[in-house]
This record gives sequence, C-alpha cells and structure tokens, in this order.
Amino acid sequence: MTKRSIEQRAETRRPAGRKPARATLATARKVAGFAYDKKAVDLLVMDLRKVTDMTSFFIVCTGESGPQVKAIADNVLEKARKAGMEIYNVEGYEALRWILIDMIDIVVHVFQPDVRRYYQLERLWGDAPVERIGGGEAGSGD
Repeated sequence: MTKRSIEQRAETRRPAGRKPARATLATARKVAGFAYDKKAVDLLVMDLRKVTDMTSFFIVCTGESGPQVKAIADNVLEKARKAGMEIYNVEGYEALRWILIDMIDIVVHVFQPDVRRYYQLERLWGDAPVERIGGGEAGSGD
C-alpha cells in the first residue's frame, strides 16, 4: 500500500458529519502502552501530524507469532474501548500477519516480522518523527 493510496482510503473511511478531536502524543503513547503490555517488540510511535492530514499517529509494532499478534491487537482493542476510544475499523484478523486498528487519528499496525520487513512503514513515512517505546525489545523498561 503506497502513501497516496493510504491517503485516498482515509478520505473514504472518515465518519460522515463527524470530525473527532485530534489525538495527542500522550494518547498515542497510551495506546502504544497497550501493545507493550503484551510484549510487542520494536514498538514505535510515528508522529504524522506535520506529514499528512489522514491521521495523526501510527503505532507500529511486531509480534513474534500469529497468537502474539492477536494478543497484542486484542489488548489494544479492549483497553482502548475501556478508555472510551472509538475503533472505526479493524483488518487482518483472518491471517494474523498484519492487524490494522483504525482509530482515525491513531492507526495501530501489529505485524509479524517478515510482513513488517516487507512493507517497511518506517521507510515509507521516514520524514515523520519517531519515538521508540520500551527500547525495542520485549520486557525492557521505558
């Protein structure tokens, strides 16, 4: 998926007549923490606010297996909903190789390692500031 196709898709998925408040870095870090709780590795918060209008943040992380990818995504969904955050779309549960959780201003990408290497979102959106959460390894401190 190219940067342009992602932006075009964003225009078709926004709820009609409703513009949610823009997410903050603190909110994005909180959502990233939900992934970290399930030992997501190479966890990044990418700040896209000055790069595109389609979303404010990408949270990109890796799970080492299908079950871990599912556990990370499940935890993000459960805790985000409990925190009152709206989930607009979820894709990828069938294959458990790349689960995308669309919260409009925050988009969470949970990858298996080979899929993450193939798509290289960090390179595609390389002009965005990036914050690494947890030192990049499961179980390491913030």
